[in-house]
Amino acid sequence: MLPQGMTLATASNGFRNQGQFIAALHVSQNLNIPFTDLKQAMTGPNPMSLGQSIHKLRPSVDATTAESRARTQATTDLR
Repeated sequence: MLPQGMTLATASNGFRNQGQFIAALHVSQNLNIPFTDLKQAMTGPNPMSLGQSIHKLRPSVDATTAESRARTQATTDLR
C-alpha cells in the first residue's frame, strides 16, 4: 500500500498519528489519489483534514463517506 520507492518513515512523516496516516493510505488506494498529493494537502504549509483533502483532490466524491470508509479500514488494520 505504500507508494513505490517510499519508506515507511518517509511516508508517515508529518501525520499526527498512525491512524491518520493509515486512513490516508486507504483513501489514496480507494480513490486512486496519488499519496504524495494527499500527504501534501494534509501535512503541507496549510494542512487540511482528511475530509477537506479528499474534497480538494476529488471534488466529485462524497468526502464524508470516503473518509468514514478509510477510518474504518484503518481501525481494522490497527487491531
